Amino acid sequence: MPAIDWEDAFCGEGNNCFRLGTDSEGNGYIAVAGAEDHVLTDSREALAQMIRDIKAGKADHLL
Repeated sequence: MPAIDWEDAFCGEGNNCFRLGTDSEGNGYIAVAGAEDHVLTDSREALAQMIRDIKAGKADHLL
């Protein structure tokens, strides 16, 4: 697995923390903070689109 450049953790209420990362090969990663060896991965563009969709409210029904 290529080296992942992890961002600082994003934490919600109850300390639910997630980390986002990227690598030099154009992949994006999401992991639970502290469990970075178990990741969800896709292209960097797919990760960016997911973030745009969440910001646009397309996942609000999950709240």
